[in-house]
Amino acid sequence: MEHQEYYIIRGDRSGVFFGQITERHDREVTLTNCRRVWYWAGAASLSQLAAEGVKEPMSCRIAVPVEELTVLDAIELIRCTDAAVANIKAVPEWRR
Repeated sequence: MEHQEYYIIRGDRSGVFFGQITERHDREVTLTNCRRVWYWAGAASLSQLAAEGVKEPMSCRIAVPVEELTVLDAIELIRCTDAAVANIKAVPEWRR
């Protein structure tokens, strides 16, 4: 089975997402195994989030995973390191 990379995707107005890219057409990006990143603690930027993950997982607000999601306004795609993927996946699901 081929290893599929995870990315941090920043939308112009839709927010920040963590997931695997399955399709991309211009600014439209379809993700699987995706979580919306509402708030992260312990990373100064999305670049650091993609490189290292978070330092304060209990303070983060990273929503429940969805099977598939399409972002229509992607303006930044940052590939995550394996360490960041493991770290972000371990952050408890934020829900109400």
